[in-house]
Amino acid sequence: MMKPGMLRVLGTMSGTSLDGVDAAVLETDGVQVAGFGETAYRPYSEAERAVLRAALGAWPGDPRAEAAAEVVELAHAELLAGFAPVDLVGFHGQTLAHDPGGRGTHQAGSGEVLAQALGWPVVWDFRTADVRLGGQGAPLAPFYHHALALRLGFVAPVVFLNVGGVANVTWCDPRDPAPERACLAFDCGPGNAPMDDLMCARLGLARDEGGALAARGSPDEARLNAFVAQGYFRRIPPKSLDRAAPAPDVAGLDDADALATLAAGCAAGVALAFEHFPAAPERLIVCGGGRHNATLMRMIAAACDCPVDPVEAHGLDGDMIEAQAFAYLAARVARGLPTSAPGTTGVAAPVGGGNLSEPRG
Repeated sequence: MMKPGMLRVLGTMSGTSLDGVDAAVLETDGVQVAGFGETAYRPYSEAERAVLRAALGAWPGDPRAEAAAEVVELAHAELLAGFAPVDLVGFHGQTLAHDPGGRGTHQAGSGEVLAQALGWPVVWDFRTADVRLGGQGAPLAPFYHHALALRLGFVAPVVFLNVGGVANVTWCDPRDPAPERACLAFDCGPGNAPMDDLMCARLGLARDEGGALAARGSPDEARLNAFVAQGYFRRIPPKSLDRAAPAPDVAGLDDADALATLAAGCAAGVALAFEHFPAAPERLIVCGGGRHNATLMRMIAAACDCPVDPVEAHGLDGDMIEAQAFAYLAARVARGLPTSAPGTTGVAAPVGGGNLSEPRG
């Protein structure tokens, strides 16, 4: 039985960029955010990243998925063991495959293994219940974005944009205290993944640091026009993408022009998302690793008809928003509160996802 009141919850995130594991402590009861605690980051080694990359698209039972799960569990156990004791852990795992409406969704890593290793209760497998009930299983951070909008004192609709491997948006109205009613969320297009993959394949580097190489190139307008003509962008949300989401075709372009075109494709997806918002947002707040790409941030600001801020402009840690979100969601699971709703994932009714594993003994 979880204690009443505020909990000290440790959330984790290992995103589709395959860079490493974020971990952050949140003080929350699953409704309000009372405070922020310590944070930490563990990068994946090149060897670990190679195992994870080889397992992309793999489902349970595939030896590649089993190898990836071992990497994920070990990395999380090493990182989380350095934290002071907590009441609860929210463990997202590593998404290897995401096929809502088909085979389902698969996040590598067992919360049961982690609970026994750490001696703390762990909430995990956040997406399966949503997908089983007809939802997209993503994005799952919107209820936390709504809680942040309330904490920051916004009084008009705002949008949180997370640029990870995939880009997703949460439109939320803080005038309504119930996130089940106040949020519309969806994946709006590719994020960092195509740019990171190009850097890895062509130059053997993990990313385009700061967007420096993209800044030297020019987007290919014909390829961008073909990209944004795809039906996904005008499909009514909720909707989701996996890491292999389509991106602009950059075959034959030099490195700088290819990166500029991929960044422009991400920005175009963000701009097209505005067509689906119930009302114009007061501002757009950018989270996730993509906000470190200055070229991408300039393109997003130029494409959007509202002020665009990095999340740090509002006193928050943009590197830890998603880890904090899974701490928040873990508290909601422990309290029996919903973690997704028709407006965020398309699930038939508000649903609480996640399994709770208690340490034995």
